[in-house]
Amino acid sequence: MSTQTVLVLGGGPDAEREVSLVSSKAVAAAIDRSGSFRANYQVIDRASLADLKGMAGDVVFPVLHGGWGEGGPLQDLLEADGRPFVGCRGRAARLAMDKLATKLLASQLGVPTQPASAYNARDAACPFEFPVVLKPVHEGSSVGVHICRSQADWSLAVAKVQADIKLHPSRVYMVEQAVLGGSELTVGMLDGKPLPPIEIKPSVEFYDYEAKYHRNDTQYVVDPPLPAGVGAAIQAYAKKMFDGLGAKHLSRVDFLLDGSGKVWLLEVNTLPGFTDHSLLPMAANRQGLPMERLCASLVQMALRDAGKI
Repeated sequence: MSTQTVLVLGGGPDAEREVSLVSSKAVAAAIDRSGSFRANYQVIDRASLADLKGMAGDVVFPVLHGGWGEGGPLQDLLEADGRPFVGCRGRAARLAMDKLATKLLASQLGVPTQPASAYNARDAACPFEFPVVLKPVHEGSSVGVHICRSQADWSLAVAKVQADIKLHPSRVYMVEQAVLGGSELTVGMLDGKPLPPIEIKPSVEFYDYEAKYHRNDTQYVVDPPLPAGVGAAIQAYAKKMFDGLGAKHLSRVDFLLDGSGKVWLLEVNTLPGFTDHSLLPMAANRQGLPMERLCASLVQMALRDAGKI
């Protein structure tokens, strides 16, 4: 029996393109190492259905981050293409990419999350008491995030946001009550089951794009010591969000732990990173799934759900 080919897609038109290129190359290399499949690695921009149909592969593994590649449009094309593919479908992708929609769903499911509202560029006042976070609704990797502890911070952030909106008219911002001084925790989901939590300890105050992808002084603690019940609680909340969104195969659910020991949902990523700093592969490795086995398992999930195995 011939080895099946996995079409691995990287790149995309979004702000996280460079991260996607690193992640997708790592996935393609892992698939080739697995011995179970062979990779056909393709870098795309904003591909059409005809473009996809012209790329060889028995199953598709999209490794794109951002609004187009992770937030629904690519998933719609993959559904129309008809081949099995890794990850969720368009509806779940759109809900997870929209941080306000994710928060509304969390509230319905009983998952604690901080108050938030859409940013109104016609109103100069901040809708919440400081500190707050002003950030894009449909971006990831801490792109465009501003922490505001005071009116002065708010005024500076608003000026930057308004300039950014002029450059990117479709970009929508939101305001969220900030949780500062606590811990950032994340739970990977694999085939509907939570992986061990990870605590993120950046050497800088804010776990920003540089800390996530370029700095080597961020510490990651897999299955860290946590206050009683917190680990089980965030795993249960991650499972609720995965199921409530209708996610498939994988996701990463991020939380903040405040000084009183209460956890707050931050966001859900339906196509988390696969770089050497990325957290889902780190947690999977702790469970005995090194990168090549993790990627092969995700391909097998896609084939299974399509009735191909």
